[in-house]
Amino acid sequence: MTQNIYDDPDFFAGYSQFPRSIDGLEGAAEWPSMRALLPDLQGLSIVDLGCGFGWFCRFAREHGAAHILGLDVSERMLAKAQAMTADAHITYRRADLETLALPEQAFDLAYSSLALHYVVNLDGLLAAVHRALKPGGRLVVSIEHPIYMAPSRPDWIASPTGQRVWPLDRYLVEGPRTTDWITSGIVKQHRTLGTTLNLLIRHGFSIAHVEEWGPTDAEITAHPDWAEVRDRPMFLLIAAHC
Repeated sequence: MTQNIYDDPDFFAGYSQFPRSIDGLEGAAEWPSMRALLPDLQGLSIVDLGCGFGWFCRFAREHGAAHILGLDVSERMLAKAQAMTADAHITYRRADLETLALPEQAFDLAYSSLALHYVVNLDGLLAAVHRALKPGGRLVVSIEHPIYMAPSRPDWIASPTGQRVWPLDRYLVEGPRTTDWITSGIVKQHRTLGTTLNLLIRHGFSIAHVEEWGPTDAEITAHPDWAEVRDRPMFLLIAAHC
């Protein structure tokens, strides 16, 4: 089963204090870039892989989606999403992305925000998602950038020239990486950028856009602590279609 750290009471309490948990999509730094990758949602059938509190499900419905299926492994996340949602066109369901089964050609869009880097069997998941999308269907995902996932330590060092350097730890060695975030022992699945893109291609996706997200000058002015993301990108955004 996908690591279900979000059902740990202490982790859930900590996660619930983040801006993206309190303010929803507007509290997520990468949301404007993600939103720019979305098609017109009017009338679409959508599956949200790792829906969390259901913020995107509700956004999609507000923008005309016909039906949204929100999937998550965390019962706590789903309970929160259900409590915040009053719309018969949104369905929440507990599902393990490691062994996901979806009806064939049932969705126009598959969306996932910061969930797929927890999945060991990404190969199987992408195969299932491709089968579940209608011809011409789209996939829009964000994951933690593999460069961000593979530092040898969480702080930068100074190079001989005085520049800031983020030392990488075995970037080309793929597999589980354990880190401390809110609590200790969080396991994420490190894959190189090439591996992720080639998995999509292998399963029949045509890649339309790849973005190594970084803040704009205006965003850094508003959030000075975001400046370090220009040294080591935090998010990888991908749009693809069948």
